[in-house]
Amino acid sequence: MGRLGRTDPWRLMPEQMGAGGPAPFDCGVRGLCPRCGAKTLFGGVVAFADRCTACDLDFAAFNVGDGPAAFLTLILGGIVTVLAIWLDLSVGPPFWVHVVLWVPLTIGGVVGSLRVAKGVLLALEYARGAREGRIDPQP
Repeated sequence: MGRLGRTDPWRLMPEQMGAGGPAPFDCGVRGLCPRCGAKTLFGGVVAFADRCTACDLDFAAFNVGDGPAAFLTLILGGIVTVLAIWLDLSVGPPFWVHVVLWVPLTIGGVVGSLRVAKGVLLALEYARGAREGRIDPQP
């Protein structure tokens, strides 16, 4: 058991880590568990389930954090900015057209791709055995 009373996911089935499971991209796109491949990764639109109901892998033990949201916002924000400037210089529409076009496109793009990015990152953490950093005490 870990310090929060959770079972360490790397101690449950260490011989299977990173071998034989679905590809990380498949985990993100299809919501597959990185260990067994069951469709149990997400419990909501972009929220992870607490654990896999098929193999009991504890998804809460992984720390995906805000990295996917930050990268997606920066990447999609750059793309939308370039497209908005191009549209404004080539056609010159009124401001409300920009608001109606780019705000929903940005929000939909970030939220739509956030699920995939979070799933891929969790699967990569599982496959690589990534953990929180620890400092070993001096002998």
